[in-house]
Amino acid sequence: MSVRRPARATSSRGASSLSVLTRRRARGPMPGDRADARLNRLAVAGLLGATGVAGLLFAPVFGIAALIVPVLVVVLVGYGCVEACARWPRMAPWRPVLVLAGGVLGLIESVLFGTTVAGLPTPTSLLGVWRGLTEGWLRTLQSTWPARPEPDQLLFVPLAVLLALLVGLELLLRLRKQLAALLPSLAVVGLSQAYQALTGLAAVAAAVAYAAPAALLLWAERPGRQGPADRRPGGLRSARRLSSGGAWLALCTAIAVVAGAAALSGLDPADRAPYRLQDSHPAPLRQNAISNPLDEIAQRLTHPDREMFRYRSDAPVDRWRLAVLDGFDGANWTADPRLQRLGVGRDGPAGSTTRTADVRLTDLSGPWLPSQQNPLGVDGIAPLVDQSGGTLLLDQPTAGTDRQYRLSWSAQEVDGRDLGVAPVDTRASAGLGGLGTVPPGLNQFARDAVLGLRPTFQSALQLERFLSKNYQVTVGGELPTGHGWPQLRYFLTDSKRGTSEQFAAAYVVLARLNGIPVRLAVGYRGSTETDGGFAVVRNRDVLAWPEVAVAGVGWVPLDPTSTAAKAGQAQPGQARSDLARAAAQARDQLPPEGSLRPAQLPQQQQKAGIGAADGAGPGRWGTVAAVGALALLLCWLAGVPLAKALRARRRRRWSGADGVVGAWAEARDRLRAHGVPYRVGMTPRDLAELAGPVVGEPTVRPIIGLSRVLDMALWSGEPVTNGAVRRAWDEVGAIRRDLAGRPWSARLRAAVEPRTLLPPATRGSSRR
Repeated sequence: MSVRRPARATSSRGASSLSVLTRRRARGPMPGDRADARLNRLAVAGLLGATGVAGLLFAPVFGIAALIVPVLVVVLVGYGCVEACARWPRMAPWRPVLVLAGGVLGLIESVLFGTTVAGLPTPTSLLGVWRGLTEGWLRTLQSTWPARPEPDQLLFVPLAVLLALLVGLELLLRLRKQLAALLPSLAVVGLSQAYQALTGLAAVAAAVAYAAPAALLLWAERPGRQGPADRRPGGLRSARRLSSGGAWLALCTAIAVVAGAAALSGLDPADRAPYRLQDSHPAPLRQNAISNPLDEIAQRLTHPDREMFRYRSDAPVDRWRLAVLDGFDGANWTADPRLQRLGVGRDGPAGSTTRTADVRLTDLSGPWLPSQQNPLGVDGIAPLVDQSGGTLLLDQPTAGTDRQYRLSWSAQEVDGRDLGVAPVDTRASAGLGGLGTVPPGLNQFARDAVLGLRPTFQSALQLERFLSKNYQVTVGGELPTGHGWPQLRYFLTDSKRGTSEQFAAAYVVLARLNGIPVRLAVGYRGSTETDGGFAVVRNRDVLAWPEVAVAGVGWVPLDPTSTAAKAGQAQPGQARSDLARAAAQARDQLPPEGSLRPAQLPQQQQKAGIGAADGAGPGRWGTVAAVGALALLLCWLAGVPLAKALRARRRRRWSGADGVVGAWAEARDRLRAHGVPYRVGMTPRDLAELAGPVVGEPTVRPIIGLSRVLDMALWSGEPVTNGAVRRAWDEVGAIRRDLAGRPWSARLRAAVEPRTLLPPATRGSSRR
């Protein structure tokens, strides 16, 4: 007995140990167990890669070189924290804190190192992180792209990656939600496409780059790669893992989301630029009011020798712009610039040439800075820029302070022979603004000025010639001022003398009356006076001129202040820029007024036919087809539910036996839409037997109740009262409420199911 007792005790202890082990396996690994068995490094690597790629999709905004280091720092910190928690499992509950703190510290060391002291963060460092988180997204939207990689702008991207990584790791490692772990990175992808959508091959490459690590995550977590602990009953929750088909479906969905977001953002059925978040976030202007350079022309001409600025350029400059005015209400000309912070230097369009100039301001008051039509970058100051007008604006006083900067811009090579027959760009809405109340007779005056020609660049040149031949520039003495309709009418019909203020304003209103898109620019002519290697610009060089929108070229400047003898000729010793030289060449080729004929289309467009000239050529058939398909889709999604609602309302108006039959038909069609099989000749009780397994047993009761009312109405021989009809429709209402508890996907399919609009063939009344 004494020998058996230890054996029983040993057996009892063994059974107890086995029971404890079984319970521990059922609970999963304990904090003291080694966690490597449950850490799927391939899945973690896939998640880290997908999130990192999502952050790098901001490359069109900042450039890949500015993003690669901070994004890589965040990814490496995340992986290091995961490995540390796998090595020391007791740290796992603190993993989110470790990832967040390590990521912020890594960003401070890599992006904000200048704010640290001996590598240690300071309050300034934390403030920089906070500003990057709260203000960086907005400052970036207010900047031209590529934006300057300044910490208060750049940091919001790696911080977004850090937050997405933190949430994704917890969903993957703690909750074992593989698909949900990809959602934070997909949110970063969507944000990047809202900033700057990728199109074409770039969008395809981005989709593939994101899908590759996402596929690695789903492949690593497939059932075939479960470890021994995962296959045991007490292992990881393998029942929640994706099947192979589900993994491929999820992968295809991820690719479709990325590629579809990029393609949809670039879809342009209305032939307009796709919307971007940047379009609704212009940079704020601290000054409440800014001067209008057009109002200052006469005053500047009264002090012609005062120096405004000087410049030194690597190519001839025929004019410098200050402001572009496109709004006119009949009294005042206004500018509505869409101001942005100037980012790093941009690349000019393909085929253009980059020009540079050093500009020194002397006595130029106001915020407007000398600029060119297509500025690429400014060094030395940080102005605001309106890219559509090419204007620069320094949002602080400049009077009495010497300032200098280097401006770079793109110059486009244009052949004057092609420019003379080019059509105007009627899509340039900025050149077809309002005119206020046009005085009587000026509409016909405008038509006569262009000899009745249709809107082309040739008619724009004819209008320039009309003003040059019939009007004179006032020099010295009392100069005329004003540019509203009263002053312009007096200039056009009476005095016929004025400064460039009246010439340019009159040209714009006459051109717009003829449908020619044009805007008014104010600035200075390029100077031939030099001093110390710099060209000196004085008040006498102030100028206002019109700019005509030409299809395929852009805004072409003209000069109606030239006299008939000097039209198209540069001043002695003054060279012209590329675009001005092309305009002068087209001007020289303009036929005499007696020989002017409506401009013919180029030979290629003539071969394409009238449809191409009217804007309905082959290139637009794809857009037409897409719009048509979208219209059909909308008609289906909205038209089918509307038709069903109208049919139900019509049936409810029936009375007597027809009203009860209408209720039965409505119940039958609703059940058919939810997938309940129906054959001709089935009774309500037959339909109830088939409906239970499909839509649920609670729906059977109102169907049986409806069958009783239907039998009473059809076979009792008694007159059918309104109460019977009301009871029948009450049962239909009960069926509808039961069906409303089904999943939303089933209800959506039932709502847009079009086949139930056609009732099955019956032998009874056609109203059924």
